[in-house]
Amino acid sequence: MPLITITGLPTSGKSTRARQLHAYLAARIAALPSPNTQTPTSTSNQPKPKPPYNLHLISDDTLSIPRTVYDLSPAQLPAHVRSANASEKDARAAAFGAVKRVLSPRDIVVLDGLNYIKGWRYQLYCEAKNLSTPSCVLQVGGGRERARGVNEGRLERRKLRGEGEGKGEGEENGEKKAEDENNDDVDDTEPYEPASWENLVFRYEEPNPMARWDSPLFTLIWEDDEAQTKEVFDKIWDTIAGEGRKLVRPNQSTVQRDKDPGGDYLYILERETQDVVKKILERQADEGGGAVRVPRVSNPSGGRAGDDLVVELPAKKVVLPQLQRFRRAFVALNRGGIGLEAVGVLAAERLRESFVGYLNDAFEKDF
Repeated sequence: MPLITITGLPTSGKSTRARQLHAYLAARIAALPSPNTQTPTSTSNQPKPKPPYNLHLISDDTLSIPRTVYDLSPAQLPAHVRSANASEKDARAAAFGAVKRVLSPRDIVVLDGLNYIKGWRYQLYCEAKNLSTPSCVLQVGGGRERARGVNEGRLERRKLRGEGEGKGEGEENGEKKAEDENNDDVDDTEPYEPASWENLVFRYEEPNPMARWDSPLFTLIWEDDEAQTKEVFDKIWDTIAGEGRKLVRPNQSTVQRDKDPGGDYLYILERETQDVVKKILERQADEGGGAVRVPRVSNPSGGRAGDDLVVELPAKKVVLPQLQRFRRAFVALNRGGIGLEAVGVLAAERLRESFVGYLNDAFEKDF
């Protein structure tokens, strides 16, 4: 099943929307009929049917990735960090590894995070496409000033908690309770350092619905109510598991071609040209010079029969080194992939016809 990548400015409400989407998808999956549901009987205990899809929520929190990995200030980095952005690269590698472990045709993955680099979103898109499963992007839109205010509020609460460490436990708990009652955002989410937050906003690359790795693109803003949120989630569900789901095909250049008909293209190229050379030497020994007939297929029982191919040999006897020189030149000209889509008996016939034509032209020019 698909990969849903959530992106947006830092502290813009991405995690909140991710939890809402996770709960929505869990409810939709639970409402689906199980493919292995059996009629219960009173005499046997049936195993609990498996859900048709598995659901996963992957985020910095689930991977225990701290917000400090996005701080590019050398003064703020621990001593063991290799460079200013090495920790961020390691965090993306951890997220990518977590996605790869669970992403499959039966798994829905919600990836919550900054995901602000278009090259990173393209990498995720390619991974989903390689598994022939759809992907989409959910952009959480929030005003920059509002998002900055959320981060500053978290910084202030962290400061108050630090100051409260030296006070009595009862006094600290009372202040925390009063703070929770007077603030809507009472989560203990780790804030970004101000310089790091500004840097992430500066580097944020907006998703483009015209780009295939950002399409289809869905958007939710801060002010969207429950009805609007459900409407967007319904569209996402229709895209990934409903009637609107499109068939995803992996890149044809990465698909291993079927070798059942007799081997891959290069193998067939070598085999057929070698067989033509062998047949020419045999017929030349029996019939002498002039026209030599070569079977159109190396294995008549494995392909369609037809008229033999005719090789017009020169008056001078052609020896094996000369034929091998022509064969190597022909292979070098055709090993680049010509006819790659026609692997099989049909490709073998075409290669033999082409090679015989090449030999006739070469004999006419060189002898």
